[in-house]
Amino acid sequence: MTVLAADSVSVELKQIRVLIVDDHATFAELLAQALAWEPDLASVGFATSIGTAIKQFMLLHPDVVVMDYHLPDGDGITAAEQVLAVAPDTRVIMLTGDPNLQALGRAANSGICAFLPKDGSLMTLLETIRHARNGGMMVHPLLVTQLAARRKRPPSTGFASLTQRELEVLSLMAAGSDVRANAKALGITENTCRGYVKSILVKLGAHSQLEAVAVATRLGLLIEPRHG
Repeated sequence: MTVLAADSVSVELKQIRVLIVDDHATFAELLAQALAWEPDLASVGFATSIGTAIKQFMLLHPDVVVMDYHLPDGDGITAAEQVLAVAPDTRVIMLTGDPNLQALGRAANSGICAFLPKDGSLMTLLETIRHARNGGMMVHPLLVTQLAARRKRPPSTGFASLTQRELEVLSLMAAGSDVRANAKALGITENTCRGYVKSILVKLGAHSQLEAVAVATRLGLLIEPRHG
């Protein structure tokens, strides 16, 4: 009977080959470096747009594509659809910092494996690359929470209850002025101005003046204040 020494049998580790698609070079470089530290993962290329992503994919044939949702010539879902049309077994992981229900719906129908927050945990991304499978889309709980929070806010028609004065205070808030300056500009007391701010936060479903300004900007509520 022949006995083989343990070191005479070598097992080659099959690496998962990853294509990174993102127009932010720093993010792509950091992710590539992180992949290089993992023995079972390897970055094989980098693309900055849908056009270059398709070219790189056809040339490199990666196992996994990590794709940013926002790209200069379109969105990542469009790129993913093109990739999966020619290679349906490819695993595509989408990253976004601005989730919305429409994007999630399109992603689920396109065959994308996972939707993750771009500012999320590196460890989560690496584990998703390792374990993502076609046939079902994984959505990170943080994105679900963000979407749920948005849906709890009053609909846009509810913001009509903002009074003219509240809209003026809101616009001054957006300009970065403090309560004292806003009160002086509008010819009202500081306490009255603070009351308007509190009312604005409640009506917009916001927890801070910054968030209120962000909501108002998205809804087109900012106006030019009338001084005096």
